[in-house]
Amino acid sequence: MKSKRVKKQLEMVPNRVNLPFAEAVKLCKEHANAKFDETIEIAVNLGVDPRHADQIVRGVVALPHGTGKEVRVLVFAADDKAEEAKAAGADYVGVDEFVDKIQNGWTDIDVIIATPNMMGKIGRLGRILGPRGLMPNPKSGTVTMDVASAVKEVKAGKIDFRTDKKGVVHAGIGKASFGAEQLEENILAIVQKILQLRPSVAKGAYLEKITISSTMGLGYDIDKASVTALIN
Repeated sequence: MKSKRVKKQLEMVPNRVNLPFAEAVKLCKEHANAKFDETIEIAVNLGVDPRHADQIVRGVVALPHGTGKEVRVLVFAADDKAEEAKAAGADYVGVDEFVDKIQNGWTDIDVIIATPNMMGKIGRLGRILGPRGLMPNPKSGTVTMDVASAVKEVKAGKIDFRTDKKGVVHAGIGKASFGAEQLEENILAIVQKILQLRPSVAKGAYLEKITISSTMGLGYDIDKASVTALIN
């Protein structure tokens, strides 16, 4: 059963398919009118088969205007590297105490960064962290000796993304309180990165569909050409 909010949106915007880029962003913002600052999310359907490892699309991108979300960062590091992480703004820094906390069910964090020498201890947490997308990975820059830069980048809006089982990339790209131009620039940044990561074995159409929505709102299907035309 559709809520009154959804019914009203359907009445006001009967056509939500193949919308010009700027119009889709405008409508998504206008109808994100919950009592809290809704997250604007993007879903990019790709012509890949994630059942094959060489067709999984995974990457990182620094959103020009961040996500608008307060990112909670845990850093596994010791000695000087621990101090560097704290100085850079990490919310939690340590080793054994956080291994124990996670083993006991604590996952109240958004990103985990680790120095390479900590991966032996973190490895046992894979079954907990992996399904939640929290496992540090060198490819995403979360296994590094430069923990200070990694923390600052994540806090500034660097996000990690990957295709799900259906070949769709989901990501939060801002808040309803963002300006339309800020949201558009964030969307262009992630779509451009996804295009750059096209697997060489992918056949046919790669970029199949781009949809944006707010936390409590409907999805708005964007005309792909109106987005790719703005990407150099």
